[in-house]
Amino acid sequence: MKVYLFTGAAGYIGSHTAYAFLQNCDCKIIILDNLSTGFMENIFFLQQSFPNRVEFIQGSFGDRVLLESIFKQYACKAVIHFAGSLIVSESVKNPLLYFHNNVANTLVLLEVIQKFNIHQFIFSSTAAVYGEPTKKDCIDETTTTCPINAYGESKLMVEKILSHFEVAQSEFRSVILRYFNVAGALMDKPKLGQRTKNATHLIKIASECAVGKRKEMGIFGSDYPTYDGTCIRDYIHIDDLASAHFEALKTLEQTSLSQIYNVGYGKGFSVKEVIECVKAVSGVDFVVKNQARRVGDPATLVSDNKKILQFTQWRPQYANLELICKSAYLWEKNLV
Repeated sequence: MKVYLFTGAAGYIGSHTAYAFLQNCDCKIIILDNLSTGFMENIFFLQQSFPNRVEFIQGSFGDRVLLESIFKQYACKAVIHFAGSLIVSESVKNPLLYFHNNVANTLVLLEVIQKFNIHQFIFSSTAAVYGEPTKKDCIDETTTTCPINAYGESKLMVEKILSHFEVAQSEFRSVILRYFNVAGALMDKPKLGQRTKNATHLIKIASECAVGKRKEMGIFGSDYPTYDGTCIRDYIHIDDLASAHFEALKTLEQTSLSQIYNVGYGKGFSVKEVIECVKAVSGVDFVVKNQARRVGDPATLVSDNKKILQFTQWRPQYANLELICKSAYLWEKNLV
């Protein structure tokens, strides 16, 4: 049985990806999370669903002593690295936090990985590395990277570190997954979805409005150079993003070739379209107000996903905005 270390898997994306791995292969997962943004409910769900295959360790992925103790105890085949800070607006206000947590702590993780001869690494990156693309059509992996916020910059710095690390460590290989906008809840069982202590994702916030957790929500900027003045994003269902990690690692194990992949559907929807979709699936006409733009928000981010489709066996199953919004709404309703 293979053993994998998942950092940050008490959170939204990590917990769903752990579920996908446990469901699709004979493996054991060690989850390292400090619970600053993660939830024990996600850990309990995984442990109950897959008895004796999930170990949880509370702590920081920047804790060298803790990491060494984990790798001494478990012969980890690969590291899937989700842990890190991820709110764009917060990164603009507190950039040092983002560079310390996302970059400095990842350096510690890589140093320990090097010491214990672990050669496979999956990195949770972001479309924010592209910044404000000049291309009007979909963004592929060769598009110039030029982040406009500290979150995107911190992720890009780790990407560059990985490329240099591979030159120095001939056996080390990595897959970098550049996420677009993730939403929805587990389709297999309605017991895993997006928990958060302070929601910032559009579909999550709209779903909270639909179930009455919020009185209203805002649209941050209605004067962008888009067809309805609001930002356009590529929304991907969480189950499809989770399976992308599984297929990416499987391909890495087979080929030993490092890759960078966009993970999205290649179709964009505006903020207004998404809000109207949540209203339609919920049947609730909640209050929406126009507000000023947020610093660090590009107008349009839509993926070109041809590369991951070509080089892996990943095939999206839930590329439908209504389905994504409905699963997010039903999950939120379940939390009320």
